[in-house]
Amino acid sequence: MNNTVYTISARGKKLKQPVKDYFNTFFPNIPLNKIDSIFGFVEQTSIYSGRPFLRRQISEKDYQFLQENNIGLRIPFTNHYVSEKEYIKYKPLLEKYHKKGNSVIITNDNFVRWIKKDFPLFRIEASILKEIDSLEKINEALELYDTIVLPMNVNTNTKLLESIEQKDRITLFGNAGCALTCPDRICYNYISKRNKVLGNSNPVTRIIYYYFSFFVYRKWCMHKRKPRKLHGIKDFDIDKYYEMGFTRFKMLREHKGRKSGY
Repeated sequence: MNNTVYTISARGKKLKQPVKDYFNTFFPNIPLNKIDSIFGFVEQTSIYSGRPFLRRQISEKDYQFLQENNIGLRIPFTNHYVSEKEYIKYKPLLEKYHKKGNSVIITNDNFVRWIKKDFPLFRIEASILKEIDSLEKINEALELYDTIVLPMNVNTNTKLLESIEQKDRITLFGNAGCALTCPDRICYNYISKRNKVLGNSNPVTRIIYYYFSFFVYRKWCMHKRKPRKLHGIKDFDIDKYYEMGFTRFKMLREHKGRKSGY
């Protein structure tokens, strides 16, 4: 699998932990030259989603290491709701990381069009939050996005995977967490709305708001509404997908003490 590459999740990474140590600790079996990119939070902004924004995960030193080792930065600007006013506000942030090899992960189609016009060097990837799960949706998305992250459960749909013509523009999950079997991913929209506040708050307010929004209010997650048995991270057979023609894989890490998973 000489041309297989991986994009690594920085979820749970501490800001003070060097990214090289993070790779060695949680992804020791993936050679550095096979890591295409890492995705995680950089500076504060209200246009993140996927996970609640509390703090930065990728430091300036981390970014320097990535650049020195030809590893791209993928920024999860995946909020469902992005106004043109917000886009203008965060143009300096986009400009800072606007470099060939870096990517932005996006859910909002208008946001894509604005970025394409002003920041053409970014690779633009359709987020898993778009839930692109049919050939029609895939072909439509490829007209606007450079690459697509398919939902975890699509990995089990062999017929659909085989029918995709531009497999080189698809990112599959190499492993999977709770979204694999979630009956209704209500957290996606909920987190987008809460990150509007989290991304515009100071650290103290952010922690208080986070506590009440995600711990006291317990109906933002389907597992909290309808609990199901969770086992942890599920590994997929990457060799099988490679033989089908897929070469891009997204990797999550296990979180000790958490029962997130399939």
